[in-house]
Amino acid sequence: MAQWLQLQKLDSRYLEQVDQLYDDSFPMDIRQYLSRWIESIDWDTVAVQDSLATVRFHNLLVQLDDQHSRFALENNFLLQHNIRKIRRNLQDRFQEDPVHMAMIISRNLKEEKKILEKVKMTEQEAQGTVSAMVVEKQKLDNKVKDMKDRAQVADQNIKNLEELQDEYDFKVNTLKSRGNEVNGMTAKELEQEKMTVGRMCLELKAKRQDVVMQLTELLNVAQALLSDLISEELPEWRQRQQIACIGGPPNACVDQLQNWFTSVAESLQQVRQNLKKLQELEQKFTYDSDPIPQKKAYLEARALDLLKNLLSNSLVVERQPCMPTHPQRPLVLKTSVQFTVKLRFLVKMQEFNYQLKVKAMFDKDMTEKKGFRKFNILGTNTKVMNMEESNGSLVAEFRHLQLKEQKVAGNKTNEGPLIVTEELHSLSFESELQLNQSGLNIKLEAISLPVVVISNVCQLPSGWASILWYNMLTTEPKKLKFFLNPPTAKWSQLSEVLSWQFSAVTQRGLNQEQLHMLADKLLGARAHRNPEGEIPWIKFCKQQSANEKAFPFWLWIEGILDLIKRHLLSLWNDGSIMGFLSKEKEKALLSTKCPGTFLLRFSERSREGAITFTWVEHDVHDKPLFHSVEPYTKKDLGAVSLPNIIRTYKVMAAENIPENPLRFLYPDVPKDKAFGKYCPEPSEAPEPMDVENVPDKFSYLKTVLISVSEVHPSKLQDNMMPMSPGGYNTLCQDVSPEEMNAASADI
Repeated sequence: MAQWLQLQKLDSRYLEQVDQLYDDSFPMDIRQYLSRWIESIDWDTVAVQDSLATVRFHNLLVQLDDQHSRFALENNFLLQHNIRKIRRNLQDRFQEDPVHMAMIISRNLKEEKKILEKVKMTEQEAQGTVSAMVVEKQKLDNKVKDMKDRAQVADQNIKNLEELQDEYDFKVNTLKSRGNEVNGMTAKELEQEKMTVGRMCLELKAKRQDVVMQLTELLNVAQALLSDLISEELPEWRQRQQIACIGGPPNACVDQLQNWFTSVAESLQQVRQNLKKLQELEQKFTYDSDPIPQKKAYLEARALDLLKNLLSNSLVVERQPCMPTHPQRPLVLKTSVQFTVKLRFLVKMQEFNYQLKVKAMFDKDMTEKKGFRKFNILGTNTKVMNMEESNGSLVAEFRHLQLKEQKVAGNKTNEGPLIVTEELHSLSFESELQLNQSGLNIKLEAISLPVVVISNVCQLPSGWASILWYNMLTTEPKKLKFFLNPPTAKWSQLSEVLSWQFSAVTQRGLNQEQLHMLADKLLGARAHRNPEGEIPWIKFCKQQSANEKAFPFWLWIEGILDLIKRHLLSLWNDGSIMGFLSKEKEKALLSTKCPGTFLLRFSERSREGAITFTWVEHDVHDKPLFHSVEPYTKKDLGAVSLPNIIRTYKVMAAENIPENPLRFLYPDVPKDKAFGKYCPEPSEAPEPMDVENVPDKFSYLKTVLISVSEVHPSKLQDNMMPMSPGGYNTLCQDVSPEEMNAASADI
């Protein structure tokens, strides 16, 4: 079965995870309309080949044109309009960078597979041991079911009470009318009828007492359930959302939370309706010690208080503020760039549709602080909440908000206690809800997680570091002075978050060996990778020494992440890149391997991200010797892919024939087997464009870019770093081959 069809059959909680994969950059409409075509393409390969990505991009546009034609035949004007708009947006976004589109599709298909695998695993686990969390949620489901059952029983008993009271009224009136008749009942019949009416009166009083007790118990159950939702489930959901924002597991339980909130609200509304019905019954018939007038006011006030408490906690930020241009970096906003944010009202009831007008405000509760920047919020900052067509949820999505910094009179800049990327700001939302027939207004408020506001995209990595640190260490949404005295992080916390940064953009997080290297880098070898070892904020994200070449740990990681996304995604995903390991560990791994065994690791000296490979040789005494090539940067890999560099790499030693020293990818994978799939055979040379003035037998000579390191033969067994292609080309510009040979002869 096609993957997209399988996804559409999943429960809503999984469909919500699918929904989070798609946004305006690549809308779900394309996935729906072109599902078969999309799944027929190997997007992993497309994402690493610029020319193929360009072809597939234009193929996709053709597919959209075909879909537009089908809508035209159906006279569906709205869908025609949507397809045209989607096509224009794709061209604007990906015309110059089709590889980016291929990477998005590749990532989404893989994430969809993960969701399907998770569903399968969940179904298998359900047959065995059920996790503690599932048990707790099941308990809550059972409580909700118990509350709804009680509400249904109380409702039915009130209907029975109404019928009994009507029958009692009829009996009483009949008895009075027949007792006044001249030829009425005998004394004995009259006495029997009075006894029947008396029994009915006792039954009526007992049922009234029972109904009032049932409503009281129902409110007790609702109050306990409400306490669980507001004190435990809602904070836990918000904490899961924090984790999801910084790359952790997706937070996909808001629908379940909405079902619980809605069930409690419906039961409380049912209680209020039942109390009105009891008031009507009381007006028709009452007596001394009648429980309805004694308890009704108390029960009404209690039900209303519980409902107000529930509703005032029902407005949540479902999707945190995020720039569509950087969907994997939420909570970092750039001035004058649009961002989106989505709210949901957890009580899904038709009577609230179009009743809530939400207003967005920036830094509403922030006290005056000298030096802190101030911003105006631009765009449509008010939205009316309405029910989504897909699931009926009551939502408001702000899509075109922007921030503009307020100018400070007399000063060009604000010099505050914190740098720009450490300033935390808040986006809050307010609304009012009027309860029908109660005359009461309930103020609703929601607040986003703290955001960082940048003015230049180069500040994005540092801003994201602040978001990581905050959400890793605190769950308080209003702790905006956090970085005045930032707490330290334990390695056990930071290691998990670092791994999430890689798994969020690739298929692989960091394994224990890779994390061990990073632990030694941050904590020092003497710490022995202690999970409780503490890392200060300044060591994670700020300059550590006066050395101009030094750079923060996080910016090094960010450079490597960008390098992987742009040039190494497939190699990283299939495990070809060892990545993070020290030079000592590198030598230990290679020393016992056969000559020509090599591994790939990231350079520790490049802030922008670079990768190198090291191979082992053995001298005449069988002593291992190691050679590392000068690291390849993004610029180098933009010209030639790393698999092609490895396939064609040569070491040139004077008059010797150039040889490729790379034979096996660690531990013992033949080079061609490891990288052959990433090095397609070159296609035939294209025909020249000007065919009129070209001889019949004209053809271009094929060219191949080859990476070469020039090394003197006597140095091949020395621990020497060969030159990169860029270094060798620079040398050739300054020194002639004759001069290089002469210099080599003198050595």
